[in-house]
Amino acid sequence: MKCVIQRVDSCRVDVNDTFYSQIGKGLLILFGVEKGDVEDSITWLADKSCNLRIFSDDNGKMSLSVVDIDGEVMIVSQFTLAGTLKKGRRPDFTLAMRPDVAKKFYEQFVLECKKMLGDSKVKTGIFGANMKLSLVNNGPVTIILEHPLKNS
Repeated sequence: MKCVIQRVDSCRVDVNDTFYSQIGKGLLILFGVEKGDVEDSITWLADKSCNLRIFSDDNGKMSLSVVDIDGEVMIVSQFTLAGTLKKGRRPDFTLAMRPDVAKKFYEQFVLECKKMLGDSKVKTGIFGANMKLSLVNNGPVTIILEHPLKNS
């Protein structure tokens, strides 16, 4: 499982050129699942994401989490995180988890984040939809988070 986490001042998701959801200050989390990923990783990733200390304190030091700043989280599924470029120029997505299983992982990740932050603080896109994201990345700060636990 992979998460690309961006510290944002705002983020908006449109589906089919229609507004779907938005957040203010917080995190945009792009969430991808690969073949072999296990459900046991979900809680760890959610906890790490929600408690990641990448917001500045009064001294300008990154020591606060989205929980600490009472921020919001936007979680968007992104199977392209499983893409590889080992050969050629076109990404290969054969490592991506089957959509039906990946959706369950995604929904569980969203649920775990809601347990930590509250329902009103977590927004999402639509799993599998073609979405347009508008965001203001603050910093910019972007973190790649992976959990290596996989089935053999």
